[in-house]
Amino acid sequence: QVQLVESGGGLVQAGGSLRLSCAGSVRTFSTYGVGWFRQAPGKEREFVAGISWSGSRITYADSVKGRFTIFRDNAKNTVYLQINSLKPEDTAVYYCAAMSSGYYGGSPERYNLWGQGTQVTVSS
Repeated sequence: QVQLVESGGGLVQAGGSLRLSCAGSVRTFSTYGVGWFRQAPGKEREFVAGISWSGSRITYADSVKGRFTIFRDNAKNTVYLQINSLKPEDTAVYYCAAMSSGYYGGSPERYNLWGQGTQVTVSS
């Protein structure tokens, strides 16, 4: 069974940085599109970034452009989300999602795999 495992979350001060990782357990993970989402308490799940299977196509939510960078290392079956200049409003559980068809956009219902999430807490 294909699994996604996120890691890298934690408690950081505003202005700090984190790098989140999403590791896929299937050998063909390099053919999957991957998206990162986040969900803050009391709010809906929000798309933040997506990357195509090759890494050549990337999309970001307007709210994170310039601070978030998504990239992948297919040799390691891992997709990363680099978050810089963290703000308290970035506090959320961050999830990665993958789609075997290669989809990497902002519609969560179009993904067929989800990780368990990693908590990011930003203190002011």
